[in-house]
Amino acid sequence: MLRSAFTVGLWTMASRVLGFARDILIAAILGTGPVADAFFVALRLPNLFRRLFGEGAFNAAFVPSISAILHTEGVEAAAGFAEETTAVMVFWLGAITVMGEIFMPWVLYVLAPGFSSNPGKFALAVALTRIMFPYLFFVCLAALVSGVLNAMNKFAAAAAAPVLFNVFSIVFMLLLTPYLPNPGYALAWGVTVSGVAQLWLLVWALRRAGMRIILPRPKLTPRIRKLFRRMAPGLVGAGVTQLNVSIDIIIGTLLPAGSVSLLYYADRVNQLPLGVIGTAAGTALLPLVARQIALNDTEGAIATLNRALESVLILTLPAAIGLSVAAVPVMDVLFVRGAFTVHTAVLAGHSLAAFAIGLPVFALVKILTPGFFARGDTVTPLKIGVAAVLLNLAMNLVFMHPLKAVGPALATSLAAAFNAVVLTMVLHKRGHFKLDSPAKQRLPRILATSLLMAAALAGTQYLLPPGKTSIPEFLLLTLAGGIAYVGGGILLGAFDLEQLRAILARRRKPKAG
Repeated sequence: MLRSAFTVGLWTMASRVLGFARDILIAAILGTGPVADAFFVALRLPNLFRRLFGEGAFNAAFVPSISAILHTEGVEAAAGFAEETTAVMVFWLGAITVMGEIFMPWVLYVLAPGFSSNPGKFALAVALTRIMFPYLFFVCLAALVSGVLNAMNKFAAAAAAPVLFNVFSIVFMLLLTPYLPNPGYALAWGVTVSGVAQLWLLVWALRRAGMRIILPRPKLTPRIRKLFRRMAPGLVGAGVTQLNVSIDIIIGTLLPAGSVSLLYYADRVNQLPLGVIGTAAGTALLPLVARQIALNDTEGAIATLNRALESVLILTLPAAIGLSVAAVPVMDVLFVRGAFTVHTAVLAGHSLAAFAIGLPVFALVKILTPGFFARGDTVTPLKIGVAAVLLNLAMNLVFMHPLKAVGPALATSLAAAFNAVVLTMVLHKRGHFKLDSPAKQRLPRILATSLLMAAALAGTQYLLPPGKTSIPEFLLLTLAGGIAYVGGGILLGAFDLEQLRAILARRRKPKAG
């Protein structure tokens, strides 16, 4: 699992770094102006589908199903199941795409109600969303092919494909902007073309892995019906975080101009550690837990979840503390240039701090839900997810006026905490999860180490001069926090150094033959 998670995490990191390059360009060119607000709202709809299918409900239902077929019936039967699924997906994704193009203005009245008072901004958002909406067709099919590759323990191409999203966005923004009404149009075309490129890459990787998918006539076979029964509730259960962020965008359009952009930039920074750590762990964890459950290895599945819990907290707690305590310096260094001002960085930093406090629980949701999905249970996460969405909406309405753009971010974090706590309680009650002895010993030490890091960061930041944080000052902050966390972790025994040495030794050991 660690090797697979490392592969996924490495490619996800590359995608996130390129994503930051793209966002830095957008911030410098558009800032938090009306074109930026319109583009980010337009991006939300296809991006919601990408997150739900690429990282959520579809994989949760499809990967265990095709893994079981692959290991019990062989490659040919698995290819047949993949072909049946592809045919049905092509049919209904095509229908959704056509309907979305036709009814897009009405969709945006729901997604961006605050834009309706500004006809020009609303019209631009409709135009950009229509350009980008076909992306969901290609990226959802790409998610299907990724699921097949993951079931075959081929993680590299599926993790690498999102890199193309950022590459095409950057290239199109730089090259096409002079020929289009504004940079938003160039970015929108880059998004759609990247979907085609991602699907092509994954189909090529699947053929190299020895499997070809031929598109048959769509039929609702018993296996497809079972797949969609599992997938339908998971569309909400696995995508609670994304639904919560979508609620944040809806509320953001009702707040002062620029709030949508502030929330976007803050969320993008917060998504870096979440995507690299949480998504990577969840992607690698699902097939492993599914195999252990299929072999009736309940204790093994519980131990796997414990080790994943430790690993995720070791990595997300320092990220959460760093982004919370040093939120404004982070925004200073990343975005303050061009149209993105120091004042904008302060506002975006406050939203980032609110998002960041929920980072560990965002990641925990991603590693807890496989405990349900691997057992074919997508209904329980759905019920808990719906409750979390309703809680998020209620808190948004309470926070939106007194806290402005900070309110949606804080509501999302608190709703995610609720989601993680209830998922843990249900798994524990069913006997599917409990903290084992190593976890009980290590988790308090990880928390103590994190608090030590917070103190080091706060003290260092207090000594720095006021105003915009320079790159040397930011590096000093990073060094102080890193030394406190790593040094404190070693002294307190928060890290399993023997396990780390064993992993490194295995990687250095030459393969036989």
